[in-house]
Amino acid sequence: MRFGSWIFPISQNSKNDGNVIDDTLTEIDRWESLGFDAIWLSEHHFDGATAYADPVVFAGAIAQRTKNVTIGFAVVEMALHHPVRLAAQVALLDHLSKGRMMLGTGKGSAFNEYEYIGFGVPMSDAADSISESEEIILEAWTGKPVEYKGKYWDLAFPELRPMPFQKPHPPLLRACISRESTIEMGSKKRPVLIAAQENHSIKDRLQVFTKALEATETTESEIEDILDQVWVNKNIVVAESRSEAEEIAFDGYTREQAFFKAARDKYNPKSGSEGLSKPREISKKDFDNIFITGTPTDVAEQISELDSIGVKNLMMKINTGEMDQSVVFRTMDLLAEHVKPLFPIE
Repeated sequence: MRFGSWIFPISQNSKNDGNVIDDTLTEIDRWESLGFDAIWLSEHHFDGATAYADPVVFAGAIAQRTKNVTIGFAVVEMALHHPVRLAAQVALLDHLSKGRMMLGTGKGSAFNEYEYIGFGVPMSDAADSISESEEIILEAWTGKPVEYKGKYWDLAFPELRPMPFQKPHPPLLRACISRESTIEMGSKKRPVLIAAQENHSIKDRLQVFTKALEATETTESEIEDILDQVWVNKNIVVAESRSEAEEIAFDGYTREQAFFKAARDKYNPKSGSEGLSKPREISKKDFDNIFITGTPTDVAEQISELDSIGVKNLMMKINTGEMDQSVVFRTMDLLAEHVKPLFPIE
């Protein structure tokens, strides 16, 4: 199993943004030094939910200070990006990192209408436009001239330069919120990112995705290669006792959710918000479904359950709710020493 860190640092005070960004880079350095596999970056604007805000620029800094970890986006808010510019940016990042980039796309936030307003993008276009944007990116990465006319994009250019370092191109993954979108990506032979949820639901997602892949004209080895690119998210805290880990994790979870809710109440327009998706309520049941907590032995058992249902790549959010860095480092160290060795990459 591969282990990735989902870098999602909130900053509750704008005056502290720079310190949070610096601390985040230090955490990334430590993650690589411990021999882990991947770094995943998120994107949110205006509220401090992701302190570095722009994952594309931040990935450039990471590409230059690391040598081994792969660097992925989980996700770029696709509605806020021009697909040709993003294709060129990721191709350049792929060269700077010598082939370590992964592009994860999503429609963007289902809760934060103010992010779309800030970029002058209708929130209603986000879900519909993503497929066109992905098609353009994949065409751009072929190295051939592109002419594209769709509902959202009408463009043409001779060829993209530079082309990606990876051949044929970096992995292009889609974050799938629904079961239906997971099946759709399977039918397109595209790897997916699966959000933190109950294990039986993760198992179902992997099964329907595999079934959709098998319904295409795809060889068994090709199916295995696509499945090997699927990442599943969980939050995690490791400590010397289960009770301590659970207390730290739940405190961070409630602090983070309260911060998200306060931002939405403050910045979302007061009218027209009825159609927004409802954010996760703070509950012990949801907490148990999205967190892995406990001693190294407890955590290894919980990861073994994920391994048994077919999870090959685990994207872990280690810092939830602006935790103290010593807590974050301890989780990393205990994972590296006691847990990762139990799950070698085959």
